[in-house]
Amino acid sequence: MDKQNRKAIIAGNWKMNKTATEAAQLIDALIPAVKGAGCEVVICTPFTSLAAAVEKTRGTNLHVGAENVHFEKSGAYTGEISADMLVDLGVEYVITGHSERRQYFAETDETVNKRTRAALAAGLKVIVCVGENLAQREQGVTEELVRLQTKIALGGVSAEEMKNVVIAYEPVWAIGTGRTATSEQAQEVCAAIRKVLAELYGQAVATATTVQYGGSMNAANADELLAKPDVDGGLIGGASLKADAFAAIVAAAGK
Repeated sequence: MDKQNRKAIIAGNWKMNKTATEAAQLIDALIPAVKGAGCEVVICTPFTSLAAAVEKTRGTNLHVGAENVHFEKSGAYTGEISADMLVDLGVEYVITGHSERRQYFAETDETVNKRTRAALAAGLKVIVCVGENLAQREQGVTEELVRLQTKIALGGVSAEEMKNVVIAYEPVWAIGTGRTATSEQAQEVCAAIRKVLAELYGQAVATATTVQYGGSMNAANADELLAKPDVDGGLIGGASLKADAFAAIVAAAGK
Protein backbone atom coordinates (compact mmCIF):
# COMPACT_ATOMS: atom_id res chain seq x y z
CA MET A 1 0.00 0.00 0.00
CA ASP A 2 1.40 3.37 -1.02
CA LYS A 3 -0.84 5.77 0.86
CA GLN A 4 2.15 7.12 2.76
CA ASN A 5 3.41 8.43 -0.60
CA ARG A 6 0.41 10.63 -1.28
CA LYS A 7 -2.03 12.72 0.73
CA ALA A 8 -5.65 11.96 1.39
CA ILE A 9 -7.92 14.79 0.27
CA ILE A 10 -11.55 15.23 1.30
CA ALA A 11 -13.25 17.86 -0.87
CA GLY A 12 -16.79 19.09 -0.48
CA ASN A 13 -18.67 19.94 -3.67
CA TRP A 14 -21.46 22.22 -2.53
CA LYS A 15 -23.06 22.36 -6.01
CA MET A 16 -25.80 25.03 -6.30
CA ASN A 17 -26.35 25.34 -2.58
CA LYS A 18 -25.75 28.05 0.03
CA THR A 19 -25.90 31.79 -0.39
CA ALA A 20 -22.79 33.71 0.62
CA THR A 21 -24.39 34.38 4.01
CA GLU A 22 -25.24 30.70 4.49
CA ALA A 23 -21.78 29.70 3.30
CA ALA A 24 -20.16 31.87 5.97
CA GLN A 25 -22.31 30.19 8.64
CA LEU A 26 -21.38 26.71 7.44
CA ILE A 27 -17.68 27.58 7.32
CA ASP A 28 -17.90 28.91 10.89
CA ALA A 29 -19.18 25.48 11.92
CA LEU A 30 -16.63 23.60 9.80
CA ILE A 31 -13.50 25.37 11.05
CA PRO A 32 -13.55 23.90 14.58
CA ALA A 33 -15.01 20.59 13.33
CA VAL A 34 -12.06 19.77 11.05
CA LYS A 35 -9.28 21.53 12.95
CA GLY A 36 -6.25 19.26 13.19
CA ALA A 37 -7.50 16.96 10.43
CA GLY A 38 -5.14 14.23 9.31
CA CYS A 39 -5.89 14.92 5.64
CA GLU A 40 -6.25 17.91 3.34
CA VAL A 41 -9.72 19.47 3.50
CA VAL A 42 -11.20 21.42 0.58
CA ILE A 43 -14.55 23.17 0.17
CA CYS A 44 -15.72 23.89 -3.38
CA THR A 45 -18.42 26.54 -3.21
CA PRO A 46 -20.60 28.36 -5.76
CA PHE A 47 -18.91 31.31 -7.44
CA THR A 48 -20.96 33.77 -5.37
CA SER A 49 -19.55 32.37 -2.12
CA LEU A 50 -15.89 32.12 -3.10
CA ALA A 51 -14.79 35.54 -1.84
CA ALA A 52 -16.47 34.97 1.51
CA ALA A 53 -15.02 31.47 1.73
CA VAL A 54 -11.47 32.64 1.02
CA GLU A 55 -11.76 35.35 3.66
CA LYS A 56 -13.35 33.07 6.26
CA THR A 57 -10.81 30.27 5.85
CA ARG A 58 -7.73 32.47 5.98
CA GLY A 59 -5.34 31.08 8.59
CA THR A 60 -7.23 27.77 8.90
CA ASN A 61 -6.58 24.31 7.45
CA LEU A 62 -9.50 24.66 5.01
CA HIS A 63 -8.66 25.11 1.32
CA VAL A 64 -11.11 26.74 -1.10
CA GLY A 65 -12.06 25.52 -4.57
CA ALA A 66 -14.42 26.51 -7.35
CA GLU A 67 -16.89 24.14 -9.02
CA ASN A 68 -15.97 24.97 -12.62
CA VAL A 69 -13.76 27.21 -14.77
CA HIS A 70 -13.76 28.40 -18.37
CA PHE A 71 -10.87 27.54 -20.68
CA GLU A 72 -10.28 31.02 -22.15
CA LYS A 73 -8.42 33.73 -20.27
CA SER A 74 -10.99 36.40 -21.20
CA GLY A 75 -13.45 37.32 -23.92
CA ALA A 76 -17.08 37.32 -24.98
CA TYR A 77 -18.21 34.37 -22.83
CA THR A 78 -21.16 35.79 -20.93
CA GLY A 79 -21.63 34.22 -17.52
CA GLU A 80 -18.30 32.39 -17.49
CA ILE A 81 -15.40 32.63 -15.02
CA SER A 82 -11.73 32.39 -15.99
CA ALA A 83 -8.89 30.72 -14.11
CA ASP A 84 -7.17 34.07 -13.60
CA MET A 85 -10.32 35.41 -11.93
CA LEU A 86 -10.26 32.48 -9.50
CA VAL A 87 -6.57 32.90 -8.75
CA ASP A 88 -7.08 36.62 -8.10
CA LEU A 89 -9.76 35.76 -5.53
CA GLY A 90 -7.34 33.50 -3.69
CA VAL A 91 -8.97 30.24 -4.80
CA GLU A 92 -6.65 27.20 -4.75
CA TYR A 93 -8.63 24.33 -6.30
CA VAL A 94 -11.17 23.85 -9.10
CA ILE A 95 -13.31 20.90 -10.20
CA THR A 96 -13.43 19.98 -13.89
CA GLY A 97 -15.55 17.41 -15.68
CA HIS A 98 -18.17 16.76 -13.02
CA SER A 99 -20.86 14.49 -14.40
CA GLU A 100 -23.52 17.14 -13.81
CA ARG A 101 -21.54 19.53 -16.03
CA ARG A 102 -21.32 16.80 -18.66
CA GLN A 103 -24.99 15.84 -18.34
CA TYR A 104 -26.69 19.23 -18.12
CA PHE A 105 -24.25 21.67 -19.72
CA ALA A 106 -22.85 19.80 -22.72
CA GLU A 107 -19.36 19.24 -21.33
CA THR A 108 -17.30 16.87 -23.44
CA ASP A 109 -14.04 15.06 -22.76
CA GLU A 110 -12.36 17.65 -24.97
CA THR A 111 -13.71 20.68 -23.08
CA VAL A 112 -12.81 19.01 -19.79
CA ASN A 113 -9.25 18.79 -21.11
CA LYS A 114 -9.24 22.46 -22.14
CA ARG A 115 -10.55 23.57 -18.75
CA THR A 116 -8.05 21.38 -16.92
CA ARG A 117 -5.11 22.72 -18.89
CA ALA A 118 -6.25 26.34 -18.49
CA ALA A 119 -6.60 25.89 -14.73
CA LEU A 120 -3.17 24.27 -14.40
CA ALA A 121 -1.56 26.99 -16.52
CA ALA A 122 -2.97 29.59 -14.12
CA GLY A 123 -1.54 27.77 -11.10
CA LEU A 124 -4.71 26.13 -9.79
CA LYS A 125 -4.95 22.61 -8.44
CA VAL A 126 -7.50 20.58 -10.40
CA ILE A 127 -9.89 17.82 -9.33
CA VAL A 128 -10.69 16.02 -12.59
CA CYS A 129 -13.87 13.91 -12.48
CA VAL A 130 -14.37 10.69 -14.43
CA GLY A 131 -17.02 7.98 -14.20
CA GLU A 132 -19.60 5.84 -15.92
CA ASN A 133 -23.41 5.89 -15.95
CA LEU A 134 -25.57 2.92 -15.00
CA ALA A 135 -26.05 1.67 -18.56
CA GLN A 136 -22.30 1.74 -19.17
CA ARG A 137 -21.62 -0.20 -15.97
CA GLU A 138 -24.23 -2.79 -16.91
CA GLN A 139 -22.63 -3.08 -20.36
CA GLY A 140 -19.31 -3.88 -18.70
CA VAL A 141 -17.40 -0.95 -20.19
CA THR A 142 -16.59 0.92 -16.96
CA GLU A 143 -12.83 0.45 -17.14
CA GLU A 144 -12.58 1.27 -20.85
CA LEU A 145 -14.69 4.40 -20.41
CA VAL A 146 -12.82 5.67 -17.36
CA ARG A 147 -9.46 5.02 -19.06
CA LEU A 148 -10.63 7.01 -22.09
CA GLN A 149 -11.95 9.90 -19.99
CA THR A 150 -8.73 10.02 -17.98
CA LYS A 151 -6.48 9.96 -21.04
CA ILE A 152 -8.40 12.71 -22.86
CA ALA A 153 -8.74 14.90 -19.75
CA LEU A 154 -4.96 14.77 -19.22
CA GLY A 155 -3.95 15.29 -22.84
CA GLY A 156 -1.09 17.80 -22.92
CA VAL A 157 -0.70 17.74 -19.12
CA SER A 158 2.93 17.22 -18.13
CA ALA A 159 4.28 14.92 -15.43
CA GLU A 160 5.32 18.03 -13.49
CA GLU A 161 1.77 19.44 -13.70
CA MET A 162 0.41 16.15 -12.34
CA LYS A 163 1.61 17.31 -8.91
CA ASN A 164 -1.42 19.64 -9.02
CA VAL A 165 -3.94 17.09 -10.34
CA VAL A 166 -6.37 14.96 -8.35
CA ILE A 167 -8.54 12.38 -10.12
CA ALA A 168 -12.03 11.80 -8.71
CA TYR A 169 -13.82 8.60 -9.70
CA GLU A 170 -17.52 9.37 -9.63
CA PRO A 171 -19.88 6.65 -10.82
CA VAL A 172 -22.74 8.73 -12.23
CA TRP A 173 -25.31 6.21 -11.00
CA ALA A 174 -24.19 6.84 -7.41
CA ILE A 175 -24.26 10.66 -7.38
CA GLY A 176 -27.15 12.07 -5.39
CA THR A 177 -29.04 8.78 -5.65
CA GLY A 178 -28.16 7.35 -2.26
CA ARG A 179 -26.62 4.38 -4.06
CA THR A 180 -22.94 3.87 -3.42
CA ALA A 181 -20.39 1.76 -5.21
CA THR A 182 -19.22 -1.05 -2.96
CA SER A 183 -15.76 -0.58 -1.53
CA GLU A 184 -14.61 -3.33 -3.89
CA GLN A 185 -16.08 -1.53 -6.93
CA ALA A 186 -14.51 1.77 -5.84
CA GLN A 187 -11.13 0.11 -5.31
CA GLU A 188 -11.28 -1.66 -8.68
CA VAL A 189 -11.87 1.52 -10.66
CA CYS A 190 -9.48 3.70 -8.62
CA ALA A 191 -6.79 1.06 -9.21
CA ALA A 192 -7.59 1.12 -12.94
CA ILE A 193 -7.17 4.91 -12.94
CA ARG A 194 -3.80 4.58 -11.22
CA LYS A 195 -2.80 1.97 -13.82
CA VAL A 196 -3.53 4.33 -16.72
CA LEU A 197 -1.61 7.10 -14.93
CA ALA A 198 1.37 4.75 -14.75
CA GLU A 199 1.07 4.08 -18.47
CA LEU A 200 0.95 7.82 -19.22
CA TYR A 201 3.52 9.15 -16.75
CA GLY A 202 5.34 6.25 -15.09
CA GLN A 203 4.84 4.51 -11.78
CA ALA A 204 6.27 7.32 -9.63
CA VAL A 205 3.62 9.80 -10.79
CA ALA A 206 0.87 7.18 -10.49
CA THR A 207 1.93 6.38 -6.94
CA ALA A 208 2.03 10.06 -5.96
CA THR A 209 -1.35 11.06 -7.47
CA THR A 210 -4.38 11.29 -5.19
CA VAL A 211 -7.38 9.36 -6.53
CA GLN A 212 -10.66 10.14 -4.78
CA TYR A 213 -13.98 8.35 -4.75
CA GLY A 214 -17.13 10.41 -5.14
CA GLY A 215 -20.68 9.11 -5.21
CA SER A 216 -22.76 9.28 -2.04
CA MET A 217 -19.81 8.85 0.35
CA ASN A 218 -21.12 9.60 3.81
CA ALA A 219 -20.26 9.21 7.47
CA ALA A 220 -21.60 5.65 7.52
CA ASN A 221 -19.61 4.24 4.59
CA ALA A 222 -16.49 6.46 4.61
CA ASP A 223 -14.39 4.15 6.79
CA GLU A 224 -14.86 1.14 4.52
CA LEU A 225 -14.28 3.08 1.30
CA LEU A 226 -11.24 4.97 2.55
CA ALA A 227 -9.63 1.80 3.89
CA LYS A 228 -9.07 0.59 0.33
CA PRO A 229 -5.46 1.00 -0.85
CA ASP A 230 -6.22 3.07 -3.98
CA VAL A 231 -9.00 5.24 -2.53
CA ASP A 232 -7.18 8.33 -1.26
CA GLY A 233 -10.09 10.53 -0.31
CA GLY A 234 -13.51 11.65 -1.43
CA LEU A 235 -15.35 14.27 -3.42
CA ILE A 236 -18.37 14.75 -1.20
CA GLY A 237 -21.74 16.11 -2.30
CA GLY A 238 -24.69 16.22 0.08
CA ALA A 239 -22.75 15.29 3.19
CA SER A 240 -20.47 18.30 2.70
CA LEU A 241 -23.38 20.63 3.46
CA LYS A 242 -23.57 19.46 7.09
CA ALA A 243 -20.61 20.24 9.29
CA ASP A 244 -20.92 17.16 11.51
CA ALA A 245 -21.33 14.71 8.59
CA PHE A 246 -18.43 16.25 6.66
CA ALA A 247 -16.22 16.25 9.75
CA ALA A 248 -16.92 12.54 10.28
CA ILE A 249 -15.70 11.78 6.72
CA VAL A 250 -12.62 13.94 7.28
CA ALA A 251 -11.90 12.01 10.47
CA ALA A 252 -12.21 8.70 8.59
CA ALA A 253 -9.67 9.89 6.01
CA GLY A 254 -7.19 10.78 8.73
CA LYS A 255 -7.07 7.29 10.23
